[in-house]
Amino acid sequence: MQCRSGCGACCIAPSINQAFYGMPAGKPAGVRCVHLLDDARCALFGRPERPAVCSAFKAEAAFCGANREEALQILDDLEVSSRPAP
Repeated sequence: MQCRSGCGACCIAPSINQAFYGMPAGKPAGVRCVHLLDDARCALFGRPERPAVCSAFKAEAAFCGANREEALQILDDLEVSSRPAP
């Protein structure tokens, strides 16, 4: 599956718990990455500054659903279900 044009859900829904270029405190879940361009493309795509977790993410129907809203919901649900118990 190819990334859906204009989506960017994977750059919004998940958290990134380690510092990376431009976001020294990491990225909280639900917060738009500072490198997500207005057209929902990653400004760091293919660059060494791009976080490894982002480079490893592969678009597939199980995560991306049928549209952007569904992708955001799926990724948000995965984020919530993967949090450690209090």
